Amino acid sequence: MLVILAAGDRTVYEDCSSCFQAMGKTSFFLGEVGNAARMMLILNMVQGSFMATIAEGLTLAQATGQSQHTFLDILSHGQMASTFVDQKCQNILQGNFKPDYYLKHIQKDLRLAISMGDTANHPTPMAAAANEVYKRAKALDQSDNDMSAVYRAYIH
Repeated sequence: MLVILAAGDRTVYEDCSSCFQAMGKTSFFLGEVGNAARMMLILNMVQGSFMATIAEGLTLAQATGQSQHTFLDILSHGQMASTFVDQKCQNILQGNFKPDYYLKHIQKDLRLAISMGDTANHPTPMAAAANEVYKRAKALDQSDNDMSAVYRAYIH
């Protein structure tokens, strides 16, 4: 279910609340116009950075003789367990990179979040590192695959 982010006129938001309830799990009113877009960039930055880290963990497990399947099992039973982790890791291990969220779009959002951080004079070193890995994946012709295809940047 959707999580709806809205900004702008609060009265319009309140008038639309029944529609938001029908379409999504929850909704958030974030104040002035532009705040929902900024929040979405921040959320995508975290998701993209996390996906790059998971891909790095999977490939490091393999490179050190550890089972990628065991790595996934441990993740899925620990504090980081989530549908996102399970789905993306299973797809990686099956070589299924059918796009759910295009790699080219998550890389664009990382770039925009880094720029937003620069504008706010706030460092984004984790996003910058993840962005470089996504740029490598794009150079390996993974743009039109799912964001989890960032995994391929580590195996080439």
